[in-house]
Amino acid sequence: MNKNLRICFDVAWYIIVFFCVQLACVLLLSGVKVILGNATINSIAGFDDYSLIAATILSNVIAIVLFYKLKWTPMSRAYIKSRPWGVLLWAVFFSLGSILPLEWISEMLNVQLSSDYAELFERILGKPLGYLAVGILAPIAEEMLFRGAVLRKLLGLFGEKKHWIAIFISALLFGLVHGNIAQGFNAVLLGMMLGWLYYRTGSIIPGIALHWTNNTVAYVMFNLMPSMNDGKLIDLFHGDNRLMMMGIGCSLLILLPSLLQLYLRAKKA
Repeated sequence: MNKNLRICFDVAWYIIVFFCVQLACVLLLSGVKVILGNATINSIAGFDDYSLIAATILSNVIAIVLFYKLKWTPMSRAYIKSRPWGVLLWAVFFSLGSILPLEWISEMLNVQLSSDYAELFERILGKPLGYLAVGILAPIAEEMLFRGAVLRKLLGLFGEKKHWIAIFISALLFGLVHGNIAQGFNAVLLGMMLGWLYYRTGSIIPGIALHWTNNTVAYVMFNLMPSMNDGKLIDLFHGDNRLMMMGIGCSLLILLPSLLQLYLRAKKA
């Protein structure tokens, strides 16, 4: 098989396997509930909240093990041994600084989460085990897939001079698999940064740190300020537009220095 064709096949295969694992876990747990006589009809796909979370946790664990064992995502301790603590810290700061600006851009473009997806996330994020699924396992599984497997292959396809094409395609795929415009829009933008970090460091660890921070903040915000889930960014600032712009400005004062520090510090082990 032609090398380039093989790479395209591998990329498609990784994503298909990831989706099949998710589907299999949903079908498995739904089948168990039917056998036990506990199936419900008042929830998405007949799942109660904990069954939905269990399916998410199980699918992420299987995906992590699968991609690791089959070496689709090569793992090495070399990067950690290089003690990249500064990179990881600035990746966390970058994620924190990006939250308000990204939300503001989404609202300016009128990109909104559908009611079905909003209900889905409420059911997951509203439970303590939801953090294990969304805050911890999802960042690891998704970084292994989209950066450690997909982007690694695409970088081999496009080469050094066209690495931004590989990064953009991986970010676009990352956005598309979220299945909705609101999440997908943010995922593409963050995916560009996640891909760049992988390209610069050759490791998924900085991306996991950034991804973990983003998902953790979403979980914390949901539980500390549930009234914000159906609201706008300006509601966080009690309707004061000037105060909101100051908040976005402060976020940029975190975001831009973080980007500069990552540019200076991020390098292969």
